[in-house]
Amino acid sequence: MTSGRINDQRTFQIGSSTIQSSAAVRDLGVYLDAELSIKQHINKTTAVCYYHLRRLRQIRRRAGSEVTVRLVQASIISRLDYCNSVLAALPESTIQPLEHVQNAAARLIFGLRTSDHITASLIQLQWLPIRWRIQYKLCLLMHSIHSGRSPVYLADMVEPTSAR
Repeated sequence: MTSGRINDQRTFQIGSSTIQSSAAVRDLGVYLDAELSIKQHINKTTAVCYYHLRRLRQIRRRAGSEVTVRLVQASIISRLDYCNSVLAALPESTIQPLEHVQNAAARLIFGLRTSDHITASLIQLQWLPIRWRIQYKLCLLMHSIHSGRSPVYLADMVEPTSAR
């Protein structure tokens, strides 16, 4: 196997085949780049969420508040929660765009302006901030592993430690 540079992309020669590297790959809907920064994943997620928020804004008055909440949870919050464990331990500045999406979703539901405070709305919706949502899902995963309600392959990867 030999490698070389062509047009600032790494290429690999295996036999008679030439394989070019990619700047980012998508696996199960999560974008990974060479530095594992997850920034491309966050950028794509926020772009899709804002697209759906714009569409929902057009029908919010006709749909009513209860239907709007359900549509936002299905189309926005589910995307923010999907595979969010890969976002654990990332800096706040990296996760902040997802917080902005969540705040925009709450503003859409309650018809708030961008200058209005959002904390009371998040509490009323019972939505945890993104960082806490990540922690919650990780804790939930560990609880299901500990209680024997997870797939065996996950339980095999986790070894309990004794409490001191």
